Amino acid sequence: MKKWNLIVDLAKCFNCNNCALAVHDEYHGNEHPGVAAEMPRQGHRWIDVLQRERGVYPMIDVVSMPVTCNHCDDPPCLKAARDGAVTKRADGIVVIVPEKAKGQRQIMEACPYGAVWWNDEKNLPQAWPFDAHLLDSGWTKTRASQVCPTEAIRTLRLEDDEMLRMVAEEGLEVLHPEYGTKPRVYYKNLDRWRKAFVGGSLAGVIDGVVECLSDIRVELSKDGRTVGTATTDTFGDFRIDGLPEGSGRYRVEIFDPRFGSKEIEVDLGTSVYLGAIMLSGPEARP
Repeated sequence: MKKWNLIVDLAKCFNCNNCALAVHDEYHGNEHPGVAAEMPRQGHRWIDVLQRERGVYPMIDVVSMPVTCNHCDDPPCLKAARDGAVTKRADGIVVIVPEKAKGQRQIMEACPYGAVWWNDEKNLPQAWPFDAHLLDSGWTKTRASQVCPTEAIRTLRLEDDEMLRMVAEEGLEVLHPEYGTKPRVYYKNLDRWRKAFVGGSLAGVIDGVVECLSDIRVELSKDGRTVGTATTDTFGDFRIDGLPEGSGRYRVEIFDPRFGSKEIEVDLGTSVYLGAIMLSGPEARP
């Protein structure tokens, strides 16, 4: 049977919040019996766009990550619920049934992702229900993916084996796989959120003028093993990404036939910008 999945690409999200606004528009002021009671005007973000910065000026990378109910195949909220207050549908969607969940705060507390919200006014746990009422009426996309201008959010309905192939082909990951909940919300380029980079800017004197050095190979190694390479751009900048935070000492190796080689040792905690690196040596012509 085909089931619903969501794919979020962090490389494409730029924090426009259209997804969050679409969810608010759909659920505030509206009741969807069996799927969702009205969302509060304020205080809830059933799709929340988190942000973090990596690096230091002038090499800063701002990463945005939409998070929501993961519609887990092994949902802790379902185990915590009483009297059928949470259901796992055959199409993969998890629904907190508003008519049955009143007063069951343990449903919110059971979610390890913090994706279930508590409605004080209604005494009710609530979460984004994957727009189940719209999909049931024939929609092929959730409103969040429909309004995303960069297609950072995609709605897919696939057989499980098809989804597994896509996970392998596109390098998709889930949040906190160690929880064992088997989410149906997948992330692409997740390393941009959880890992670090080493970057810098290369310059040298050419014909008596300090110039940015482009097309120079930079190699990053650890314990004698190459872990990443980059080539400087027009502005002399390079960045090697996907490094575990707090992973210790690395060696940056730079070589250019005009200036010779240069090595720099760096201790990696969070992302590091090495600043402007001047390559010494005889003046050279392009």
